[in-house]
Amino acid sequence: MNENNSKDNKDTFRDSIATINAEGKRNFIYPKKPKGKNYSLRTYFSVVYLITFFTLPFIKVNGEPFFLFNILERKFIFFGTVFWPQDFFIFGIGMLTFIVFVILFTVVFGRIFCGWACPQTIFMEMVFRKIEYWIEGNATEQKLLQQKPWNAEKIYKRGLKLIIFYNISFVIANYFLAYLIGMDQLLGYIKHPSAHIGTLVSLLIFTTIFFFVYWWFREQVCIVVCPYGRLQGVLLDKNSIVVAYDHIRGEPRTHLKHATNNSGDCIDCLACVKVCPTGIDIRNGTQLECINCTACIDACDDIMLKVNKAKGLVRYASEASITNKVKLVLNNRIKAYSTVLIILLLFLSFLIVTRDDLDVRLMRTSGQTYTSLNDGRISNLYNLKLVNKSHHIINYNLVLENIKGEIKYVGSNTTTVEKESYSNIQFFVIINRSEIKSWKTNIQLSLNENGKTLKRVRANFIGPEIYN
Repeated sequence: MNENNSKDNKDTFRDSIATINAEGKRNFIYPKKPKGKNYSLRTYFSVVYLITFFTLPFIKVNGEPFFLFNILERKFIFFGTVFWPQDFFIFGIGMLTFIVFVILFTVVFGRIFCGWACPQTIFMEMVFRKIEYWIEGNATEQKLLQQKPWNAEKIYKRGLKLIIFYNISFVIANYFLAYLIGMDQLLGYIKHPSAHIGTLVSLLIFTTIFFFVYWWFREQVCIVVCPYGRLQGVLLDKNSIVVAYDHIRGEPRTHLKHATNNSGDCIDCLACVKVCPTGIDIRNGTQLECINCTACIDACDDIMLKVNKAKGLVRYASEASITNKVKLVLNNRIKAYSTVLIILLLFLSFLIVTRDDLDVRLMRTSGQTYTSLNDGRISNLYNLKLVNKSHHIINYNLVLENIKGEIKYVGSNTTTVEKESYSNIQFFVIINRSEIKSWKTNIQLSLNENGKTLKRVRANFIGPEIYN
């Protein structure tokens, strides 16, 4: 690419995307396999990521999954702690924290999550793409295979790839289901598939979706479907840290054999373009399609070493640091945003740690006031609703604390709440008339277990009007 072509590309690259050709049809990207320090780090991180993903459903805390997102039963488990609809406040704060975290993280660090931790990228680049390299060869061999007629070699390689892709997609679909219903229940479904045809059909549908994404749709998920790419376009500014081309140092770009003293360090080898999984030219600046995977950094560094130039022509940097020719530092803006992120995470952690295992709601029975008993005492009927969020059974007893009286249960006097369950009991509070000083008296009850107070609740006790 000469300077004129480069200039034309700079003027037109935003009018189209690399994955769509001039006729509007799908243009497959065949990226060259990356190699280098960043790719090695991503590989190590991906191994840990995948091991964690495939082992978490088997990890249990107190007999419960370590993570569970059971939407149908409205039961969510995070780090072994069960959350119920009654914890909606914490859930709301968690969602707010997550949104603010994403915004602030993107403002400071750009789209680094997409390239290093997004499940779509991890599975595409570190699982399916590696299998594709193994079966079909490098990028050039893949292009040649695509152009070949359907002979025995092409049928074998394509067929083997499709079979492996579909089987891996089926495994992934099963694991996602395990995060929704628990591994024990999933294994029960697998042992008796005929009794769960609906679940099997759903699994096959999701398997087909995953297969379609990793076989055909690929990087289009990041470009077309994922809203995060568009979000970064709104949030990024000249101080955001992104994968960037140092245009000050690299321009004017010139082929090595035509280089002069006025030439920039970029030799226009297109190594950065050849390894890009979304087919962009990072030298055109920050683009929606860039997922910050760092493949172009490794490719460019390798070329720079070969031509005896300094590495870092493409690197993590901000536009401001490149334009001002200064080294990227943790400025006050980055420190402030990072501090806010830490505070939000600490606040959410505090809410989770201090969350009560027993949720109690005490109400007088609606539609009733009070009852005068034959012995002169006054009674009120109450409903006590309990939610046990813990992993153990709670056996409690009710104690009337701030006034003398009696508690009389209606029907069964069972004061046991099973683990991760609900309980609803009715009881009368009976108080001597002499203890009542007003038509409405505030009473306090405690729920005790083995001499320890689990919870205190208050309610109004209604009695006859008192006239002095």
